[in-house]
Amino acid sequence: MICPICSAEMHHVFSAVVLRRHAVDYEVCHSCGYLRAHEPFWLEEAYSSAIATADTGIVLRNFAIAGKVAAILYWALKERGAGRYMDAAGGYGLLTRLMRDFGFDFYWRDKYCLNLVAPGFEYNEHVGDCVAVTAMEVLEHVSDPIAFVQETLATAKAQTLIFSTELYEGDPPQPDSWWYYAFETGQHISFYQRRTLKEIGKQLGLHFYSAGGIHILSKTVVNEILLRVLTSKISSILSPWWIRKIVGSKTIPDHEKILAGSPSTSSE
Repeated sequence: MICPICSAEMHHVFSAVVLRRHAVDYEVCHSCGYLRAHEPFWLEEAYSSAIATADTGIVLRNFAIAGKVAAILYWALKERGAGRYMDAAGGYGLLTRLMRDFGFDFYWRDKYCLNLVAPGFEYNEHVGDCVAVTAMEVLEHVSDPIAFVQETLATAKAQTLIFSTELYEGDPPQPDSWWYYAFETGQHISFYQRRTLKEIGKQLGLHFYSAGGIHILSKTVVNEILLRVLTSKISSILSPWWIRKIVGSKTIPDHEKILAGSPSTSSE
């Protein structure tokens, strides 16, 4: 098989049982470090529920990510709340709601999940061009990461993708030594090293940055030292509350628009 990222040959590394009954081969590209499940035929079964019921960390993870993203947008990308943003594969809408509460004009998009937390703020063509797109815990779910990044940025007409996914180093972890394979849920099919993501950026003409569990592919140059500070635990806790006061939270304005029957479709 050929690697969809760098076109080098992929090699079998191990086999594992997915969804407790499917024997699956996993293969790696030694050139760029991309690791994937071979021909994931079980995905319809795995996505009988868009959000895995075993994902008990979904709330805490979204709070932590929202704090980091707010800091990155405000200080690293110098966004002061005037732009628009899209959360791709936004799940139940929790991150979209949090980012709007912090003052950023965020919109939700997800082909497979219901927007339960941020209804009325779905992304569509009337929203207009976005400054940046977030895609949290998404790349491990896609079989063609380059196509996903291209399509996502093109949809929002954005030049920056801010995303998260767990990385591995060195040789592929053994099946019993890395929880992120998530064999029991069957939804994680792609895995990356830092050099894998850097190669994706190279293929698409984008700079790659990574710190604090947050990764960025962007046309914009970002100070990586600043990025490490902004994604630290202290910064991600304190930043959003300060930014919320400066930029102005959308919590009450959104509430009023929804009661008036006219949820926002743009920042205007």
